[in-house]
Amino acid sequence: MLQNKKPHTLIIGSGCAGLSLALSLPSSHKVTILCKQSAINGSTYYAQGGVAAVLGKPDSIESHVNDTLKVGGGLSKPEAITLAAKEAKGSIDWLIEQGVQFTKQDKTNSNSNFHLNQEGGHSFRRILHTDDATGKSVLQQLLHQAQLKPNIEIIEHQVAIDLIQEPLTKRVYGIYSLNTQTEEIITWHAEHVVLATGGASKVYLYTTNPTVSSGDGIAMAYRAGAPVCNMEFNQFHPTCLFHPNERGFLISEAVRGEGAKLCHADGTQFMHQYSDKAELAGRDIVARAIDHEMKKNGLACVYLDITHRSKEFLQNHFPTIFNKLLSLNIDMSKDMIPVVPAAHYTCGGVITDLHGQTKLPGLYAIGEVANTGIHGANRMASNSLLECLVFAREVAKKITLDDNLIDNSLTESNQNIDSKTISKTIKQRPTINSDEAVVINHNWFELRHLMWNYVGIVRSNKRLERALSRIKLLQTEINDYYSDYKITADSLELRNLVVVSELIVRSALLRKESRGLHYSLDYPNKLPKAVDTIIDASEY
Repeated sequence: MLQNKKPHTLIIGSGCAGLSLALSLPSSHKVTILCKQSAINGSTYYAQGGVAAVLGKPDSIESHVNDTLKVGGGLSKPEAITLAAKEAKGSIDWLIEQGVQFTKQDKTNSNSNFHLNQEGGHSFRRILHTDDATGKSVLQQLLHQAQLKPNIEIIEHQVAIDLIQEPLTKRVYGIYSLNTQTEEIITWHAEHVVLATGGASKVYLYTTNPTVSSGDGIAMAYRAGAPVCNMEFNQFHPTCLFHPNERGFLISEAVRGEGAKLCHADGTQFMHQYSDKAELAGRDIVARAIDHEMKKNGLACVYLDITHRSKEFLQNHFPTIFNKLLSLNIDMSKDMIPVVPAAHYTCGGVITDLHGQTKLPGLYAIGEVANTGIHGANRMASNSLLECLVFAREVAKKITLDDNLIDNSLTESNQNIDSKTISKTIKQRPTINSDEAVVINHNWFELRHLMWNYVGIVRSNKRLERALSRIKLLQTEINDYYSDYKITADSLELRNLVVVSELIVRSALLRKESRGLHYSLDYPNKLPKAVDTIIDASEY
């Protein structure tokens, strides 16, 4: 059954980016937020580190910008970074107004200054945090505030299917979604559609991301005609817990910021061989170093050692990590922590301007789904939540300014083509044959394995070409299945993952150098000029 819902702004995703935008729009502006699962189940909730912000000397805006440019491998856009760095303090003040309580130097004194962490790539301590669960704290407070606003409607269990466009202008004015509880397909119309769907690290076998990170927004935007940029730059977090009973648990970079050392089982340290910054080098350098040590020595993992710190210090600074490890019989004050790299952050995405506007009229993108130009070839730690906050507020300014310029005549005329469009793009059948459902699981398994084995931390043309060949075959199988059987959340995610996988591989093949997070055995050197890898969706 089709339904028509028409808010002023439709936001796909309820993480830091989506909620910040909703709360930054005027109270007279009707907002609908669609959540894939529950409102709290996204990457923001699991962000341990914090928000990078310059609060005063000896730190400076210039230092934050320069650090980000350096980590970004020459591909970061100075104007985007400068905007984020300048707006960081205001974003922190706004979060505090929303009720977020950042950790103080002295937890017993409410007037104490904020405690600032230092993480890889940063020249100063500039990471505001709420212990080691910053994302959880931020998300809970923003969600609480959003639930109090009568103009904001949050609807859960809606898996986005595709964008709805005006045929001639390609203007986006809505989406189709699948209600996973009722199995209904719902049509949503809006004057502004905002993708805040997060990244795509679920394309990899091992990831720190929650299950919802399947690149839905990137795939939908690309199918609709929006170009994407720098999809080859997939950040692998160096220190994901290696344990048979816990996959994907992140050991925050802040642990290394407080002196943890990477070493082998016998305690031999190795990061000094790869960078003069050792454990505080950029994530690309640290992840490649661990990968090299593991492959060179035939190891299943390496170890993170912070046993020189007291139990009281560790419990106080890293309560989430400490207690999680303790539940697995690892006492980080006495035991080294087994770690491996895991896919963590998508640095590329849908191209936007500094106001979050994509190439398609009516469509915006914010957060990890977007390529604003901040991260370039590698994201610097704790710039991600900052990007969500700053660009959400920029989009809010743009939407508020444009509200009076919207041509409302589009909505009614285009609603007439909904039934035709949906009959062409979404074929429903009453049941799935049980002997066919295995196709989804098999293709899912194969896709994530080949991405991990052939398109991982270290790449080669041979591996990439093999991956692309198999991805194209998988695309045919997946698209046939999608066309012939009833739509499910799994089939939608798989359809999007295979699109994103192809974009990653094609982008990697186009880059004839090693830069940032993309390291090629065939092109180990960096070219003199940094150039973005852009794939225009008109080729789709």
